[in-house]
Amino acid sequence: MSVKYSKEHEWVNAADTAAAVVGITVHAQDALGDVVFVDLPEVGKTFAAGDVAGVVESVKAAADVYMPVDGEIVEVNEALRADPSLANSAPLADGWFFKVKLSNPAQLDALMDETTYSDFTKNA
Repeated sequence: MSVKYSKEHEWVNAADTAAAVVGITVHAQDALGDVVFVDLPEVGKTFAAGDVAGVVESVKAAADVYMPVDGEIVEVNEALRADPSLANSAPLADGWFFKVKLSNPAQLDALMDETTYSDFTKNA
C-alpha cells in the first residue's frame, strides 16, 4: 500500500494494517512555515473522516489537522509534541502526527495517490 493524500493536505500510510500513520504533507508544512506547536488527539478517541483531529501552529498561522479516514487513535507522536519542528524537517517520516486503527479501510480508495496529489497542489 502506498501513501495516500487528502485534499486537506494530510497523508496516510496504511502499510501496517493494524495502524495507519497520519501526518501533514510537504506542501502543508511549506505553506505553514516553521512549526512551533502541535496539538495531538487523545489516544482512544474515535474520529470520522473530515473531523478535526489536531492543530498545528507555525510562526505564520494555525491550521487544523483533519482525520482523513474513520478510525480510532491508537498512538500519538510524542517526539513531535516535544519537537514540533519535525513536522518541517521530516514531514513524511519522523514528523508523523498519529496512528489510527482504520474503521473502514475502503476509505483509502477515495484518497489521492502521489501523482494525483502533486497535480492537485499545482492547481491549489
